[in-house]
Amino acid sequence: MSADQVLGLTAALLVMVLGFAGSFLPGLPSTPLVLAAAIGHKIYFRENSVGWVVMTVLVAVTVFSMVMDYLASIYGAKKLGATWRGALGAVLGGIVGLFFAFPGLLVGPFVGAFGFEMLGGRNWKESGKAGAGATLGLIAGALGKMACCLAMIGLFTFNVVYHSSH
Repeated sequence: MSADQVLGLTAALLVMVLGFAGSFLPGLPSTPLVLAAAIGHKIYFRENSVGWVVMTVLVAVTVFSMVMDYLASIYGAKKLGATWRGALGAVLGGIVGLFFAFPGLLVGPFVGAFGFEMLGGRNWKESGKAGAGATLGLIAGALGKMACCLAMIGLFTFNVVYHSSH
């Protein structure tokens, strides 16, 4: 690998690490950012970057992770009785929770779903279950996105190193 290729791989991996952080930090796109870094690397380095089959797999994993994240959030919330108000409250609570570090990321969705369900006229027990479901769904989606990001970064890195050495 040339120095230019090492720098390009390093830059792509730094952007991909931001994408990985987006798995659990709202506001940063997770797998789409990893994919964008891979596309940028492919455009710049052409044949010394990932192959087209791997690029297709990266696109497929990105689409899968986005669908899976959405479905996990909805399933978790609905499984424990959340309405659309609870789902909206969970999202808004997650955004507000960003300002309170890691505990806020976990407590925010619960408080948001709970509060919005209470405003909608539900009792404490139903609202609490909805808040727990929304939080569990968000956590499951985040774990799934983290796994997809790690798989994408690993596949990308292996394939770039392989193509650069051949």
